[in-house]
Amino acid sequence: MQIDRRPLIERLAAFPRLGLADLPTPLEPMKRLTAHLGGPRLWVKRDDATGLGFGGNKLRKLDYVLHDAVSKGADTIVSGGVVQSNSQRQVAAVAAKLGLACHLAVYHGRLAPPTPEYETSGNAFLNRLFGAQLHDVPWTGDRNAAIRTLVDDLRASGRKPYFVPYGVSNPLGAVAYATTIAEIEQQAALSGFKPAAIVHCTGSAGTQAGLVVGATMAMPDTRIVGIDIDAEPARVRSDVVALARQAADLLGAGFDESTVEVVAGHAGPAYGVPHEATIEAIRLAGQTEALVLDPVYSGKGLAGLIAMIRQGRWRNDEDVIFLHTGGAPALFAYQSALGI
Repeated sequence: MQIDRRPLIERLAAFPRLGLADLPTPLEPMKRLTAHLGGPRLWVKRDDATGLGFGGNKLRKLDYVLHDAVSKGADTIVSGGVVQSNSQRQVAAVAAKLGLACHLAVYHGRLAPPTPEYETSGNAFLNRLFGAQLHDVPWTGDRNAAIRTLVDDLRASGRKPYFVPYGVSNPLGAVAYATTIAEIEQQAALSGFKPAAIVHCTGSAGTQAGLVVGATMAMPDTRIVGIDIDAEPARVRSDVVALARQAADLLGAGFDESTVEVVAGHAGPAYGVPHEATIEAIRLAGQTEALVLDPVYSGKGLAGLIAMIRQGRWRNDEDVIFLHTGGAPALFAYQSALGI
């Protein structure tokens, strides 16, 4: 394969987007959290501030992935996730904005409802508000099987459905997420620093794949650190490697599997179950920086970052970016389980 030598931002320009996400998102210092933890210098990349439908990292992917759907004449968007899936909520929001029907396979059984409000509030409420049609299905461990079945059923009924995978994690979604690196490269330079690492929660793998490929091209000295939130670190890393390789091919870039780091041990007892470190991270983010983290993804991501800081992973004179992937609505579905 011939390697493309153009800058990342030029290569990304070849991929059309809808323009529904508010980009670039801010990069802000977290001075009070830095002081509380005693260094390194912490920053937050605010991908919770992408705008539509309470924002989140999936909007960045959907901007590109659903451009493909519109260009192919789709009239229905089909995706899926657990009851409090942030991804489903963002899919439903974009579908409403575009005037497309939205069908969601809602998985039950991956985790026991942690609160009485889990099934009806937060993202579940917003899915209904945005007009999505919800299809309850059992969790089997296969993230996309029920979504594909729903696509087949809708096609057989005469619709023109477009398949959006669990977490919007496919090669084009990973390419889309490389735009985060293009933004950070410019924003960090304007603020006069080079980040030692970008730390984020990782699960369905597309976000980390995009970050790794983008950093390979534009920020090779910055380590991408994924905090496993699925309690499946080996599976997560394998999926990141596969998606990163495909995204690199689309971008005409090289890819080194050794750049993929997935950190285990911070997911708590299981996916979707907050533990003491998660709750501490949510409290600290709220009380020091007025950031709203969720107990499934971003809260566990910050918990992992805090643990690594306390273990001495970085020097006090280094700069580390925490990627806030969003998820605020899920906080309300977990309220009575958090003790806040």
